[in-house]
Amino acid sequence: MTVTLAEVAEACGLSPSTVSRALSDPGRVSAQTRDKVQRVARELGYTPNRVARSLSMGRTGTIGLIVPDVANPFFPPIIKAVQARAARKDLAVVLADTDERAADELDRARVLAKQVDGLIMVSPRSSEARIAEIVRLGPVVFVNRQVPEAPTVIIDNADGIRQAVEHLVALGHRHIGYLAGPRRSWSNQQRTAAIEEACAQLGTELTVFGPFEPQVQAGVQAADLLHGSPVTAVIAYDDLIALGVMARLAERGQSVGRDLSVIGIDDSPLSGVAYPTLTSIHVPGAEAGATAVDLLLDVIDGTHEGGGTPLAELETYLVVRSSTGPAPERR
Repeated sequence: MTVTLAEVAEACGLSPSTVSRALSDPGRVSAQTRDKVQRVARELGYTPNRVARSLSMGRTGTIGLIVPDVANPFFPPIIKAVQARAARKDLAVVLADTDERAADELDRARVLAKQVDGLIMVSPRSSEARIAEIVRLGPVVFVNRQVPEAPTVIIDNADGIRQAVEHLVALGHRHIGYLAGPRRSWSNQQRTAAIEEACAQLGTELTVFGPFEPQVQAGVQAADLLHGSPVTAVIAYDDLIALGVMARLAERGQSVGRDLSVIGIDDSPLSGVAYPTLTSIHVPGAEAGATAVDLLLDVIDGTHEGGGTPLAELETYLVVRSSTGPAPERR
């Protein structure tokens, strides 16, 4: 006779949700609870099988993942983390790319929602009205955009951006530029507000340029706008824009880190291999992807504990490399 999860929980004197976490994700419970649950499960002969349970409950054993652009280096770590976490849970992942077209997000979500048990939406650009329609499609977790009454994984840019501004101020920069991202981007709105607040608190002048699409070519365009500007350092919406600025400066024979300091956001693999290497704000993409899967499964399984809507907030921090240096006048 097959042993059920409820029977294991009863034998342990614990709730089924706690036993489920101890077996499927032991890192989320104490070592004492984990050892007890695993010991009792072995003694009773319990074998967890999410696929079998999904079939018995009419589920697909699949989750959907929608990102704006798989070619943008910000998204692959999230994608890989979602796939790895899902695989540990015996789940498959269906991936969709909107190619930075906000108008396609709702259509992609509608199609996937018919095929999967739940959705993960990363950095959606859609209007609030369209986001509300996506929420009504079924279980969904949003990453890098806060949606009222929906499970969300938030990446807090404030700490990393403040560290970046403090770093530039310490180097003598008194006029900083921000190369803004897409106008509809929620994270761009948060980053703009964080930079404005940090510059105001530290007494540094700020000029905002853009908006720009998250592409290297946009950074080339931004570098031309910076030509003749009084700014001595820039923080770009992402690493791609920052790398475009660096490439354009090199074409002009200018020195990155000497003539102009450049900081990106994402800390993508490209930042460490660029020349010079790119100072960047680390964004925990892999952690965000894994956390999103956990939240989604809590929603699907109805095992979320605590009141309110599930919310996870992750921190950012500055990684200093060679693309930043003392302000020109300090030399």
